[in-house]
Amino acid sequence: AGAVYGNKFGWERPNWFAPAGAPAVEVPSFERGAAFDAIGAEHRAVRERVALIDMSSFSKYEVHGPGALALLQKLAGNDIDRPVGTIVYTQLCNERGGIEADVTITRLAAHRFYFVTGSALGVRDRSTIERHIAAAGGVAIDDHTSARAVLNLCGPRSREVLAQLTAAPLANADFPYMSARQLDIGLAPVLALRVTYLGELGYELHVPVEYALHLYEKLWAAGQPHGIANAGYRAINSLRLEKHYLIWGADITPDYNPYEAGLGFCVALGKGDFLARADVLSRFSLGRQARAV
Repeated sequence: AGAVYGNKFGWERPNWFAPAGAPAVEVPSFERGAAFDAIGAEHRAVRERVALIDMSSFSKYEVHGPGALALLQKLAGNDIDRPVGTIVYTQLCNERGGIEADVTITRLAAHRFYFVTGSALGVRDRSTIERHIAAAGGVAIDDHTSARAVLNLCGPRSREVLAQLTAAPLANADFPYMSARQLDIGLAPVLALRVTYLGELGYELHVPVEYALHLYEKLWAAGQPHGIANAGYRAINSLRLEKHYLIWGADITPDYNPYEAGLGFCVALGKGDFLARADVLSRFSLGRQARAV
């Protein structure tokens, strides 16, 4: 398809796609090269139509066991104790309120959670959890990173494309933002997460790797009447910057707390005690006093 590849933490993945007939290569330059217009076209496809992005390089874990909820509640700033099928965007913070991880956590069952983080951050984020496992008791972590592929179907027409491939209801009332559903798409058993890193309507479709090509072909064929396009990680970066979606290690680090990063909406002070609560509560109170002055 004309993919020009890059890599992240050992994963080879498309940075952008060369137009038909053009060489799939990026020549280093201080000027705008062929990549500029190609990435712009991918960006517009996500904003205006529909696109497919291979995001299989996400690090993916299942955290499960009778102590899983208590452990995640201790580390996360947000409230993880939500109904089954809910996706929670949250930061894992240290005792000083510093952001150690920026993740989504989906509740799959009462004591089972699906933890998704960046490609290069899986080992680090897993170790953040493991440092507290002994005290939690009855918690295990299963690594699904290489077992599950992820295809991101995104853009204002993504629901129309997906609706051609499943009988499941997809309206907002049935499949709301930040929720998860099990869907059968063709022959593929899919964990569909109604969330994207792009700021547009879309779905992260997590599927066993042996079904990935089948799922891609089904989505690609269904998207043809809607002008579907392939998109790569350069377009992801420009789209997430427009939406002000942050990336750990660049925009946020342990040097910043959620309020400094504009992520105060991810802090659930009313959920009870958690590792960073004293620090973030102090900063929240100081912020309110400053606004009052």
